[in-house]
Amino acid sequence: MVEGSVLTALRQESALELALLNGSWLNEPKIYTPTETTLELLTDKETDFWRETYYGFTHDSGHFLGLEAPSRFTCQFRIRGTFEALYDQAGIMVRINERQWVKAGIELSDGHAMLSSVLTDGKSDWATSPYTADPTDFWMRATVADGVLRLQVSSDGSHWPLVRLCPFPVAPNYRVGPMACSPKRGGLKVLFSDWTLGPALGKDLHDLS
Repeated sequence: MVEGSVLTALRQESALELALLNGSWLNEPKIYTPTETTLELLTDKETDFWRETYYGFTHDSGHFLGLEAPSRFTCQFRIRGTFEALYDQAGIMVRINERQWVKAGIELSDGHAMLSSVLTDGKSDWATSPYTADPTDFWMRATVADGVLRLQVSSDGSHWPLVRLCPFPVAPNYRVGPMACSPKRGGLKVLFSDWTLGPALGKDLHDLS
C-alpha cells in the first residue's frame, strides 16, 4: 500500500506504467496501490472537479493521474468501482489547465449509476444518460485531434458507442489519465487497468471498434 509516496520503477513500460512512472498527480490520494498493470485507489473525503455553473462554487480537488499526451491522441482504459454515495464518480480526464478540461465515466446520481460527462471551458456543463451495462466494470476512451474531442464507452473493451462529440481547445499537448471523486464522502474504491495511449485512431464516427 502506498500512502502519498514516490513510486519506484516498474519493469515494463505499458501506458499505465508510464503514467505511474512519468505522470503527475493532481491531488494525490492518501491511499493507493500500484502494480505493474493496475492502479487501485481510495478517494479522499469530499473530492470533486467542477467550475461555477449552477452551484456557484469551483472545486478542483478530485484525484487525477495525468500522463502527457501529444496534440492528437487516443487513450483508453478499464475502470472498476462500486458507486454507493451521491456523486461518486470515476473515469477518464483530459486536461489542459484548471479552466479547460473534460471528465467522463460513471457517476451516481439520484440513486442510479449514470454515464456522465462534464466539459469545462471556463465554466462546467454536465450531461448524463442511463448506462444499461454493468456500471461497476466498464471502459472509457478519449480521442483528441484537430480541436475535436470524441468520448466513447465500452462494456467489453471491443464495442465502443459514442458518448460525446464536441469542440475541445487545441493545445500542443494535454494530460490524460484516470480520474476519481467522491464529493459527499471518502473511501470510494476504484481499480484502473488495461491502459493504452497512442496516436489518434482517426476512425469513422460510426466505426464502433
